[in-house]
Amino acid sequence: MGCARRAGSQRLVWVPLEHAGGGYFQVERRTIGAAALEVGAIGLGCMPMSWAYTGSQQRGDESVRTVHAALDRGSTLLDTADMYGPFTNELLLGRVLKERRGDAFVSTKCGLLVGEQHVVANGRPGYVKRACDASLRRLQTDTIDLYQLHRADPEVPVEETWGAMAELVGAGKVRALGLCAVGARATRRGRAGLHAGTIRQLERVQQVFPVSAVEAELSVWSPEALETLLPWCEARGVGFLAAMPLGNGFLTGTLTPGQGFEPDDLRARHPRFTAEMMAANQPIVAGLRRIAARHGEAVTPAQVALAWVLGRGRHVVPVPGAKRERWAAENAAAAELRLTDRDLAEIGELPRARGSWD
Repeated sequence: MGCARRAGSQRLVWVPLEHAGGGYFQVERRTIGAAALEVGAIGLGCMPMSWAYTGSQQRGDESVRTVHAALDRGSTLLDTADMYGPFTNELLLGRVLKERRGDAFVSTKCGLLVGEQHVVANGRPGYVKRACDASLRRLQTDTIDLYQLHRADPEVPVEETWGAMAELVGAGKVRALGLCAVGARATRRGRAGLHAGTIRQLERVQQVFPVSAVEAELSVWSPEALETLLPWCEARGVGFLAAMPLGNGFLTGTLTPGQGFEPDDLRARHPRFTAEMMAANQPIVAGLRRIAARHGEAVTPAQVALAWVLGRGRHVVPVPGAKRERWAAENAAAAELRLTDRDLAEIGELPRARGSWD
């Protein structure tokens, strides 16, 4: 197994395209965490299949095909949570895992309860253990590869919650533990200390049981994790799962300013997805599109955005959400794209993303 202080490593392997017409596909794999957990360089965020995005476009059978397409192309890390649905996303993944558990690296989360109009944290040890058992049943598996704390419960010392999760590792129900960052674009107090709360939590739980991965937002238009959180992880051999690497779909270049979103879509209330701000942020997409064009007609802005995230470190694994086979295949192919120094310089010069508070 890997060294506890190694930030990450990578290698290329050939995998069979079992559900995509046969043949083989070369994929990059990365190791994260002290336990050297091996995953495909690009994961699959499963939340859009069941929760938080346009409900009218969520179709179970198509989502199942999307998961198969991702696994076929080496996107082995499947990222879900019991709150997605709630519960329905884990059930959906269970349909695939029943057939292909050996091909997948399963990451799920606990600690948040979804009500009619609200979400609350629950970090009580007894609840955490019951939640794990329920996730195992829904996922149709005996072991969760990475069990993440979605949010700490302010009423329960985080060490107690983490201790209960560590007991799940000892019981063989979980292989490794992870923590989700507190509140993404959380502050109007300025960028300084944006991830200070998460780092404080990490320092506390590390005294109880090793953290193998941290999941936090990181993308071309939300690079704040580069300042403190990513260096913290790299220095300690902790993997970094980059959530929302495509900016909730904006960096794909497929969204039109003013197109509107259904009420159940999180972007309907997002300060960067008003018609005005979507128009104001178009230069970011235009820059990614120019870079993509230099790499070939088939290369997309989304692949450039993912390649940029991949380049932030060998311990970084972007986890783009997708609910269509096409997008899962396109995202996986981004691992083959190598950005030049010129590309990186241009991305560094792109304008800062604006939100309605700016």
